[in-house]
Amino acid sequence: MVNHKRRKRLLKLLAEHNTASVPQLVDWLSASPATVRRDISWLAARSLLTRTRGGAANLEQKKRSFTLTSETFQHNIQCYAERKRAIARHAAGMCAEGETIIINGGTTTFMMAEFLVDQHLKILTNSFLMAERLLVSSENEIIVPGGKVYREQNVILSPFDNDITQHHYAAKMFMSVYGLSLLGLMEADPLLIQAEKRLISQAEELIVLVDSSKFAKKAGLILCGLNRVSTVITDTYASDSAVQLLEQSGVRVVTVEPEAIPAQHNASQFNPPFDYQSAAMYQSEVSH
Repeated sequence: MVNHKRRKRLLKLLAEHNTASVPQLVDWLSASPATVRRDISWLAARSLLTRTRGGAANLEQKKRSFTLTSETFQHNIQCYAERKRAIARHAAGMCAEGETIIINGGTTTFMMAEFLVDQHLKILTNSFLMAERLLVSSENEIIVPGGKVYREQNVILSPFDNDITQHHYAAKMFMSVYGLSLLGLMEADPLLIQAEKRLISQAEELIVLVDSSKFAKKAGLILCGLNRVSTVITDTYASDSAVQLLEQSGVRVVTVEPEAIPAQHNASQFNPPFDYQSAAMYQSEVSH
């Protein structure tokens, strides 16, 4: 087993068992005691676990202060999941084989990953979890921008105007947003506005994925007007008046029936502590 896969497995075992001795990890990982001790030292040096006498312990997630003010990805992905899954499935079905698309970081757009595994696309995304999932499960070509990883919001944001996104053109951009009104698409964070405006400028067609709760959410920052939006995909709980107002503004609206989340997805689709640790480990490895 290669180093990063073994260390990833070690972290997952600690997330499941909380603590483990070196002999236990040797048995679970089919590795030598010396290799396990080196892995523990490597991960402890990067604050991904706690060393104990004779083994290691899971590192409890500490609350931190974040530059972004939006709610966490972990919180948002649990809200209206049945609606988001149906919206994501429909959006993935709009992709044509071989085309280049952009997908921004959001919980509804993240759910598209499941339905893109059999596609052959070029996908530019600022969601590091989506990038990881598609790299492992599909043959899509994945491009990510450079910048800082905001783990709790699952986005990579660059403070610079001349990042990699400016060199890629996309037929479609699929976007989740904080809120939607007649004024346009709304976001709560200035950093998100800056990054997402760059992404929007690289796409011909803007497709917005919003569950019906987003029609009631207000924010102080307008990302773009409705004149830039070609299609809104929402769920059947959206009011007739909201749909009509969008259509009167020239936006095509698609409503889909919510669908149940399969039982196996509840546990496996998103494991926040492990996925955040995995992202931190990946970030440490690629920087060396």
